[in-house]
Amino acid sequence: VTGLLKCFISYEEETTVKLLIVKGKGRAFCAGGDVAEVAQSINNDTWKYGADFFRTEFLLNYIIATYSKPQVSLLTGIVMGGGAGVSIHGRFRVATENTVFAMPETALGLFPDIGASYFLSRLPGFYGEYVGLTGARLDGAEMLACGLATHFVPLNRMSLLEESLKKVDTSDPFAICGIIDQFSQQPSVKGSSAMNRMEIINRCFSKRTVEEIISALEQEAPRVTNKLVTAAIQSLRKASPTSLKISLASVSVKHFQNIILVMSSVV
Repeated sequence: VTGLLKCFISYEEETTVKLLIVKGKGRAFCAGGDVAEVAQSINNDTWKYGADFFRTEFLLNYIIATYSKPQVSLLTGIVMGGGAGVSIHGRFRVATENTVFAMPETALGLFPDIGASYFLSRLPGFYGEYVGLTGARLDGAEMLACGLATHFVPLNRMSLLEESLKKVDTSDPFAICGIIDQFSQQPSVKGSSAMNRMEIINRCFSKRTVEEIISALEQEAPRVTNKLVTAAIQSLRKASPTSLKISLASVSVKHFQNIILVMSSVV
C-alpha cells in the first residue's frame, strides 16, 4: 500500500506518464489486506500498526478516486477487499472470465471499507446490500452487468490489450476507452446468477434491519429452487452481527437519503 501510494503521487506530477496500468502478479489481482494481522496487532496492544495501515490505505483510495490521469485496472483472478479499493475507484476496470470479486468483510468481523459504501450503494436496486452483507462472489460477466467493471476482455487478449495501452501517448479517457473497446466483449450472465434474481434481492435486501432481511429471505426460501436464497441465509447467519449492522447502515444510506429527499419534495 505504501509503495502504491508513492507511485501514484509521483506519477501524477510526471508529465511523461500518460496513464497507469494496474495489474496483479500471479493468480490474484489483489486479495486485499491482512485483516488477521491487524487484529493480532490490536490484541498485542499495538493498535497504531492497524491505524497507520488503514490511514495509508484510505488515503490511497482517495487519491485513486480523484486522480487526474486515467487508471486501467486489469482484473485477472481474485479481486477482494483492498483489491477492490485500488481498482474500482479508478476510471477503467477490465474484468475477464477468471475474475472473482467479493467484499468478504462481514465474515471477518469488519465491514466493507475502502470506500465500498460509495460504489456498493450505486449498484442497481439493492444489489449492493446483497453483495456487501453476504460477501457473495461475482464473476467478470456479473461485474460488468452491475457496473463494477467498465469492460470485459477475454483472458487470451489481455496481453494484447496491455501492449496497446503501453503505446498510448495521451491521457484522453475517450481515446483510452476506444482502445479497450477494440478488445472487449459483451459476455452473457449465467442463468444461475443473482443478477437474474433482482426481484428477490430487491424484495429482501430493501428491509431496514438485518433481522428483517434474514426473515424475508427465510420466507422466500420455500418458494424458490435457486440456491441464492439459501446461500445468502447461511452467509448472514455465519457473519458478525455487528459487522452486518454497520455494513447495512453504510451501504443503504443512499437509498434512505433518496427517500427523505422525495418526502421533502412532496411536503
